[in-house]
Amino acid sequence: QVQLVESGGGLVQAGGSLRLSCAASGRTFSSSGMGWFRQAPGKEREFVASINWNGAYTYYTDSVKGRFTISRDNAKNTVYLQMNSLKPEDTAVYYCAAKEGSGLGYRPPDYTYWGQGTQVTVSS
Repeated sequence: QVQLVESGGGLVQAGGSLRLSCAASGRTFSSSGMGWFRQAPGKEREFVASINWNGAYTYYTDSVKGRFTISRDNAKNTVYLQMNSLKPEDTAVYYCAAKEGSGLGYRPPDYTYWGQGTQVTVSS
């Protein structure tokens, strides 16, 4: 079992930055692939970024490449999403997710455990 708690969301102006954190508890975090997803009002949950178990591999959706960076600190059981050059279209609830496996994943069904989400609002 893995429990996930996101933090770091908030209101920011376009062009600004935020860093989201996802604190995990459970024995399997350090061997789990992790991901960030987001869901805007009236839209389906969409993939943002993924990282494998040791941080050696990452994968991003095209709309955030060059602006967002996913990273992890297994000693702290935490995964991060650094978001720079934020745009109003990045506004959404951001969710952290953990896989049973150790690799990357870009689909919601790839992930078993989910956090409760944190709101990110980017004003124009």
